[in-house]
Amino acid sequence: MTSTPDLVIRGGTVADGKGGDLYEADVAISGGKITEVGKVSAKGREEIDAKGKLVAPGFVDVHTHYDGQVTWSQDITPSSQNGVTTAIMGNCGVGFAPCRPSDHVRLIQLMEGVEDIPEPVLSAGIPWAWESFPDYMEWLSKRSFDMDIGAQLPHAALRVYVMGERGARRDPATPDDNQAMAALAGDAVRAGALGFSTSRTLNHRTSTGDYTPTLKAGEDELTAIAGAMHGVGRSVLQFVLDQSTVHEDLPMMLRVAENTRCPISFSVAQADKAPRRWRQTMDTINEAAARGLSITTQIAARPVGLLLGLELSRNPFQTHPSYREIARLPLAERLTHLRRPEVRAAILSESATSTDDPLFFRPNYDKMYLLGNPPDYEQPPENALGPQARRQGRQPEELAYDAMLTDEGRGMLYVPFLNYADGNLDAVREMLREPSAVPGLSDGGAHCGIICDASFPTYLLTHWTRDRRRGEKLSIPFVIAAQSRKTALSVGLHDRGAIAPGFKADVNVIDYDRLHLHPPKVHYDLPVGGRRLLQQVDGYDATIVSGVVTQRQGSATGARPGKLVRGAQGLN
Repeated sequence: MTSTPDLVIRGGTVADGKGGDLYEADVAISGGKITEVGKVSAKGREEIDAKGKLVAPGFVDVHTHYDGQVTWSQDITPSSQNGVTTAIMGNCGVGFAPCRPSDHVRLIQLMEGVEDIPEPVLSAGIPWAWESFPDYMEWLSKRSFDMDIGAQLPHAALRVYVMGERGARRDPATPDDNQAMAALAGDAVRAGALGFSTSRTLNHRTSTGDYTPTLKAGEDELTAIAGAMHGVGRSVLQFVLDQSTVHEDLPMMLRVAENTRCPISFSVAQADKAPRRWRQTMDTINEAAARGLSITTQIAARPVGLLLGLELSRNPFQTHPSYREIARLPLAERLTHLRRPEVRAAILSESATSTDDPLFFRPNYDKMYLLGNPPDYEQPPENALGPQARRQGRQPEELAYDAMLTDEGRGMLYVPFLNYADGNLDAVREMLREPSAVPGLSDGGAHCGIICDASFPTYLLTHWTRDRRRGEKLSIPFVIAAQSRKTALSVGLHDRGAIAPGFKADVNVIDYDRLHLHPPKVHYDLPVGGRRLLQQVDGYDATIVSGVVTQRQGSATGARPGKLVRGAQGLN
């Protein structure tokens, strides 16, 4: 007698996550795993009619910053609203374990500066119920979520824990330091860390302006840590480099990988100053892969773009003296001032001044856009405020000023600063098609007041397979495989990312024709009323984690079957 499945998804169009052609099938789920794909005769305890809908594996997002959020919330939004069923946190070398009580403030300031998560939110939200990384993992293992969570050991926390003030001020590590860090790194893998992350970019600074402790960590330090981790169990070395120093840092990271046999994963993007350097980087990667190194390149699905506005962390006039006089007023009071002709005239007569804020760029109105509704992340250059102003015989500053006053001061400007040197996304398409590439860099949980990219997995489907008008598209099977199976494999999770018997039952049922991203909006739903940017998403009929429906028609069901993933996972 055929047993009764827990759940049957009926008659959907299956994208299997392995890149195969779309086909129509039922999917049966029992005990948290997919048990049958094809014609399922047994009636399930629960059934979902997926006729005309896309049935795909749950998405695996390998680049998020939910290290704080997982300690105060069981709902890992906004990623869980974008079809993500597994999120990997602890990227870019920042996180909250290991950490002594005396360094709590230091790590909060680093996360605030690097990832724009406000200090009051982190101070109020993080319970600090741990000191070591294994303690952190043990504490998290007792919590449940609306998706699975995987963690990496952050280099900055490890370095400060072992070296104290010397580590924070970026002193070279001694052999004893390296030995101590290596031992703790091995313990982290035993506790379930999926990898180790570090950063070598000048853009990563604390909220007080200090560079990240990992900026110039030596090759000996990285080799000791990576070797110890990979010697204990499969782990990935994730890192972020500056474009300007990639010619020095990438060869060093490849030597670390070669000497330790540790897989590596890092971000590649197109920069305005060297728009084809990414191609050189990819060529270097392909040569290294041909030598047998395991390398993943993380590619953003669209421009990495800043959102500027009066309600946000930054705006084009923030360094203008007349604006600075009113900058700290509540939004409503600021609006009253900004609408006065004399205040407007004063601010527009001034110029932006220099600042050491790595995410404040002197305004270039030829690369600044109105995002629109629906949001358009691939606009032609003539849509930018500079060309618009020239056509109207006005100054672009006027257009920016007036745009931010719309919607009661909630109007936003969009500034793509990576992946848009050509004024289109052709380079992104080329990058995504590289053998080493996986979608990454969504930064879910981070950049609360300036970037809103946790919707990358949804954008991959809407823009790249359906809506793109300014160039070639990508196929649905390719995109689904990239964001599910390929990302899962890149971090050692062999048990998920495919619609096939035996795989973990993480599944999305998607109304593909209705799948739609709304413009970003500010919400005040973090601890102590903290602010973050969110995008409403339409079109996810159901998101299923371990066989349990967690999202239905865009609303959370309240089910939280997600757990901490401890270490690399095989397919049982």
